[in-house]
Amino acid sequence: MDEKYSALFTPWKVGNVEIPNRIVQCSMGGTSLFGWLEPCHFDKEAAHFLLGRAKDGVGLVLPGMQCVRDTMGKRWLYQNKRMFKELKPFMDEYHKTGGKLFIQLAAGFGRSMAINGMMVALLKNKTLGKLASPFLDVDYCCASASETPNRWYPELKSRPMTVEEIQEMVEAFGKTAKLLREAGVDGVEIHAVHEGYLLDQFTMKNWNFRTDQYGGSFENRYRFPVEIVQCIHKYAGDDFPVSLRYSVVSKTKDWCKGAMPYETDFVEFGRDMEESEKAVKYLEEAGYAMFNCDNGTYDAWYWAHPPQYMPDNCNLDYVEHIKKFTNAPVVCAGRMDPVKAAEEIAAGRLDAVAIARQNLVDQDWVTKIKEGRQDEIRPCIRCHNGCFNFAKNSKTANIQSLEDSMHLARCALNPPTMQHNRYKIVPTRNPKKVAIIGGGIGGMESALLLKKRGHNPVIFEKSNELGGLFLTASAMSFKENDKDLIKWYRREIEKYGIEVRFNTEVNDLGTIRSAFDEIVVCTGSVPRSMPIPGFEKTLNFTQLLREKELDVGDKVLFLGGGQSSCEAAYDLILHGKHPIIVEYTDDLVNAQATCLANTSFLRDAMEYHKVPVYLRSTLTEIGDGYAMVKTRGSNEAFKVECDAVVNGIGFVPTPIGEKSSNVHRVGDCVAIGNLRTVIWRAWDVCMKI
Repeated sequence: MDEKYSALFTPWKVGNVEIPNRIVQCSMGGTSLFGWLEPCHFDKEAAHFLLGRAKDGVGLVLPGMQCVRDTMGKRWLYQNKRMFKELKPFMDEYHKTGGKLFIQLAAGFGRSMAINGMMVALLKNKTLGKLASPFLDVDYCCASASETPNRWYPELKSRPMTVEEIQEMVEAFGKTAKLLREAGVDGVEIHAVHEGYLLDQFTMKNWNFRTDQYGGSFENRYRFPVEIVQCIHKYAGDDFPVSLRYSVVSKTKDWCKGAMPYETDFVEFGRDMEESEKAVKYLEEAGYAMFNCDNGTYDAWYWAHPPQYMPDNCNLDYVEHIKKFTNAPVVCAGRMDPVKAAEEIAAGRLDAVAIARQNLVDQDWVTKIKEGRQDEIRPCIRCHNGCFNFAKNSKTANIQSLEDSMHLARCALNPPTMQHNRYKIVPTRNPKKVAIIGGGIGGMESALLLKKRGHNPVIFEKSNELGGLFLTASAMSFKENDKDLIKWYRREIEKYGIEVRFNTEVNDLGTIRSAFDEIVVCTGSVPRSMPIPGFEKTLNFTQLLREKELDVGDKVLFLGGGQSSCEAAYDLILHGKHPIIVEYTDDLVNAQATCLANTSFLRDAMEYHKVPVYLRSTLTEIGDGYAMVKTRGSNEAFKVECDAVVNGIGFVPTPIGEKSSNVHRVGDCVAIGNLRTVIWRAWDVCMKI
């Protein structure tokens, strides 16, 4: 092992529980041992995943948050005795690894509940809501400290929780913790005075307008989490460690408005550092034995779930500052670099590092570090396409599909994660020679999977390098993880000895059909066009971002405000240029499959940098130094001066050949999607060959 990682592999303690190393897996929605949003049960898929993390060498594993009352069905967690009986033998097996496990217990979501269209209907129609409440009580799930706007549908307001409901929930934490200890669990973590969840909504003065014992003064606002830890110690014992998921500062400017990572001149709407210094000491004195820290709220979601636009270690300075005000161990989460974390731990400025989604994309990453194989670690690219893709636009609530919402913690880059019985490598009994047409991500993923199954794949790539259109997508200055992913694929292709025929374009499958048993077409897509006068003057993303053979000037207009355009516009901002966006729909990045953490950053960034954005608009003409913009419903177009226009209206598939029993299609040549659809389609096809 490289010495720079050595501090990660030293023991430490939370209360009286010794943790074998300083690596903590943060909780992720979907990885709960007791199910996610469905009625609580012992979840075998999550158990398989979590046991694997302990076997890989993660010192402390925190399964996904579990509300002490079922989201569906309204049963209290402690009432399901069978579930705790099933938990006991799992913990016995788990402890054979030497690792420790804390269950994360949650009060709930409050105004952060990611309600969808169906839930909105139940909240608006009181009769329907009451009829549905025995199965799904949306009114209860969204109840908060006070009447505040729902993050996903602000026109709906959360109702204040009653004192009786609060105290009933406090009691449930204690009873549940007792059963967890009896089942062999090492501790619990309380979710959360963090990220703007229910307990956080009680603690913040601009969110809590109560006049009873749970509102007003500092002590009253923090009473709910204090009573929880006291009740847990009452039932489970003073020596049963209780961690707290804690956001040091909220980084929130207003409802639904976050602060940029470099923004300093704003008034904190949530918890500021002055209060945080007081709160962390107060909560330690109440009985919390560890603080698992980050920043942000659902209104500034990109701090708690940093996309690739956020800097590495984005929360570290804040967490290290708060460590000065508590004697309890402090852990930092949020795009943490293991090398940097090891440096800070060795210096005594941090106690442990919390890493979440890297455990989804490469479930051997700890072992690879210990064995000096860190170059083989597949990197997380912070896309959230598979693990946490709750999405919204300006007009609607959570627009992500129910199937996705119910199955979080899957991985765009690693299909077997949390679905290991659906996606798995099964050796073939009939090895075949398989032609892969196209060396993009879909082609490389197909080749690797086929090789691992025992087939002999050959990649035909028309250019002189592997990567395809992802080379363009990764060309932006903040896409270092994307660049690392391409390097990882290339190393894997070389490691497995897969033949690649560069500078070989295949347009007619008949020229290679006789030499191969199967053909997988991964030819991708090309930019879409529009019948607009002057459209031939537009640049595509490859010309703008990768080839850079043209001086695009200062003012660059993007026709289309999707994720690709907004990311490219942000890259131009970072280089001192002034983008303009024209988007036909009602919002930027108006897409179902893109997480709100990603989209809200891009929208907030455009607003912060005063980017001219014309929604519900299109172009009627592109000229030299200008474009004519027409808003929907208007009869008149107006001139916008610009130095260049970028075609951001999307792509169209470009398959070759006809599908047949031995000709298959993978990736964007089937339908335009994202990295998740490309990679999962590769598995869907190549598991059957």
